[in-house]
Amino acid sequence: MKRAVFPGSFDPITLGHENIIRRALPMFDEIIVAIGVNSSKTTRFTLEERLEMLRNVFGNAPKVRVESFKGLTFEFCAKMEANWMLRGVRNGGDFEYERTVAQMTKKLSPSLETIILFTDPEFAPISSTVVRDILVNDGDVSGFVPKAVLDFV
Repeated sequence: MKRAVFPGSFDPITLGHENIIRRALPMFDEIIVAIGVNSSKTTRFTLEERLEMLRNVFGNAPKVRVESFKGLTFEFCAKMEANWMLRGVRNGGDFEYERTVAQMTKKLSPSLETIILFTDPEFAPISSTVVRDILVNDGDVSGFVPKAVLDFV
């Protein structure tokens, strides 16, 4: 089975995240969208809310499974028997960061391959950080997140 893990905090999931996942579906038998739990990171949405958001967004996509994990991503990939880690980039800064992570991951887990997809151009300026800033200031995020997320804001 060709299985990939798409890790992230998804606080919240954006249209850019959704774009990457849906475009990657034909490449894999299953994509596990995995929320990494980092106890030192403050999030706007609870883990349960983020899991529910993701399940609502991908409820019509049988090849998508939603999970959460603690610890190192490459270890979670091994546990899930995933040979690919899917990552998305919006710009050059994202690319440099993801390249570094991919190279470090390759050192730690030589059999795990990282697949990087560039988000479609219309989603490139969207980031979860900016979406959270808009939410904190009571702004409208409907153009930046999947409709299912709006039930949580």
